[in-house]
Amino acid sequence: QAQLVESGGGLVQPGGSLNLSCVASRFPLEVYEVAWFRQVPGNEREGVSCMSSEDGATYYLDSVKGRFIASRDNGKATFYLQMNNLKPEDTATYFCATDFIRPENIATMCLNAHEYEYWGQGTQVTVSS
Repeated sequence: QAQLVESGGGLVQPGGSLNLSCVASRFPLEVYEVAWFRQVPGNEREGVSCMSSEDGATYYLDSVKGRFIASRDNGKATFYLQMNNLKPEDTATYFCATDFIRPENIATMCLNAHEYEYWGQGTQVTVSS
């Protein structure tokens, strides 16, 4: 059964770091885009980062640029989100997602949650002193 399983969330102080992992079992990651989203209660799911399978181009939410780094290891069927200099406003449940997106749409659509059918269960990240 194909599934996505996140890990790495937790409680961290402001300025700290966390590294989220998502193991993607039985997905063709060599042709699927991978992404991270986050959600707080009452808000819509927000795209944090996405990475193209075709050329590795990576896109970020403006508020995390320079702090978060997305990466993928297709050989390990795993993708990652390294989060540095965390802020209280980064507190949310983080979800990994994967799906195929037409290449001509990746730049404009890959941070859109509606583009993804396959989701992990979520991992909580809390940034607080």
